Amino acid sequence: MTRTVLLSVLLLSACRQAAPAPKAAGSVTAQPGSQSATSVTGPVLETMDAAPYTYVRVKGPAGDIWAAAPQFPVKVGDRVVVPLEMAMQNFKSQTLNREFPLVYFATSIPREGEAPAPGAGMPQMMSGHGSSAGAAPSQPIAPMDAPQGGKTIAEVWANRKALGGQSITVRGKVVKFNGGILGHNWVHLQDGTGKSADQSNDLTVTLPEDVTVGVGETITVTGTLTLDKDFGAGYAYPAIVENARVSGKS
Repeated sequence: MTRTVLLSVLLLSACRQAAPAPKAAGSVTAQPGSQSATSVTGPVLETMDAAPYTYVRVKGPAGDIWAAAPQFPVKVGDRVVVPLEMAMQNFKSQTLNREFPLVYFATSIPREGEAPAPGAGMPQMMSGHGSSAGAAPSQPIAPMDAPQGGKTIAEVWANRKALGGQSITVRGKVVKFNGGILGHNWVHLQDGTGKSADQSNDLTVTLPEDVTVGVGETITVTGTLTLDKDFGAGYAYPAIVENARVSGKS
């Protein structure tokens, strides 16, 4: 009798261990062998469009998270998978006139069980320094003098370690412009100094969304030089001038 009771207890325990756990409102997925989360799955609690992105508030196991991806159809109640690709803290959306303490920008936010949208990607994201996607002017640019109290682009690259974190002023010709990305407009500036071989002739600058410039214009900007800026998803900058203001244009 004792052996029978003991066997029954063991079988009951095994059955309980094998029973699947009830599905939680949100779940976290990690890569095999990794301790860090790579995605959050949960129901959409709130959604809004702000071209070129769709924002969603998703219920996760540790609380709600905000995420955004290139515009996609979604409604409250849909269960979606949010890749934790590009975390932006204290992000201000000019279009929504709203600041998010933390928002994840993703290349795609599919519904649970669906594959990511084919060809999905961050809309027109500017390339990092050293990427082949950097624009080159159609005609050589004659070397420009540094603006009053400022630096040439070559000087910025040569002295970036000492200048990091400081406000700097540079002047250059706009050779590439992308607007409305991550709450900013993005430009590449060149002033005829530096070398194309190591791309010390080109500097990336972010401007407020309401400040637009045209390719071919020569502008003078002042902003904070940030070193080793990594936006995630492969977009990294050894040096970038952020939140710049335009003080001159020709």
